[in-house]
Amino acid sequence: METTKTKYLGDLRTEMTHVRSGSVIITDAPVDNKGRGEYFSPTDLVASALGSCIFTIMGIAAREHGFSIDGSSCSITKIMSDKPRKIAEIKIEFDLTANSYTDKQKTILEHCVKTCPVALSLHESVIQNVTLLFN
Repeated sequence: METTKTKYLGDLRTEMTHVRSGSVIITDAPVDNKGRGEYFSPTDLVASALGSCIFTIMGIAAREHGFSIDGSSCSITKIMSDKPRKIAEIKIEFDLTANSYTDKQKTILEHCVKTCPVALSLHESVIQNVTLLFN
């Protein structure tokens, strides 16, 4: 089964529809690449997918080990290179201070950073600079 149907809307925009849920995401080229930057760019989605994927794997691990990451957040910074134009680095800072964790739980969460499918799928030239902030 298809995952997504995508239409080119013109003016450097696309509309992606998630087939199973019907959820829609519109992308726009960033202002530094001839777009208006009014929506996520495709590379913004890649960087955001890394953070979301790590959180998902953390959530699964926390559930399996009987603790919670609820209330946690992260900030994501995407850094582009020019030649070739590509994502050079993704910086993510996870704020996990909403909860207290044991050393074992911290180790479990740290392990999730390198084992999420998006992290494993990105080219090795993309620097993944991930920080976890605990109490």
